[in-house]
Amino acid sequence: MKHKTGRNQFQKHKKLIQGLAKIMRVFPKRIRKFFLNFVRNWNSAFGILLRYCLLKTLAKSVGENVFIGTNIEWKGLENLRIGDNVSIHKDCYIDASGGLEIGKDVSIAHNTSIITSNHTWENADLPIKYNPVKQNRIVISNDVWIGCQSVILAGVTIHSRVVVAAGSVVTKTVEKNTVVGGIPAKEIKKI
Repeated sequence: MKHKTGRNQFQKHKKLIQGLAKIMRVFPKRIRKFFLNFVRNWNSAFGILLRYCLLKTLAKSVGENVFIGTNIEWKGLENLRIGDNVSIHKDCYIDASGGLEIGKDVSIAHNTSIITSNHTWENADLPIKYNPVKQNRIVISNDVWIGCQSVILAGVTIHSRVVVAAGSVVTKTVEKNTVVGGIPAKEIKKI
């Protein structure tokens, strides 16, 4: 008996999914963004399907078999690229306004924040919250697992085959084949 994985289900219904995404493209962008927000808490297979198809029409690129969990907050979708076989679990905050690239075979656990912008504080005549915001790209390479409640900050590259331990704050580039953890995240061991 064949196991029902997301990958198998996606392949089985691929033509239907692609057709639905194609139909959605005829609607104006603001309507598609509204519906992505509207279905963000639909905890069903239909909700997952709609979130995937809407995201596929709003982001720069979205690969096959991408799972989008519930209650995800999106910023800067037009600067987002996602590869194949990616899962983004519930309650994440994804800010792609400065550019965000997520490779293939990536798992992002619940309550994770990925933030491509930072407040500046150079202008002392303005409160910090009114100083300009600086944006900087994040790259998450292939075969990465980001544990729950982690934070990935602007300007970071996470190379392939990396585990980010739960609750970590990643502030600088992570080399391949590494487990990192802590605040700020530091190398724990090589894989």
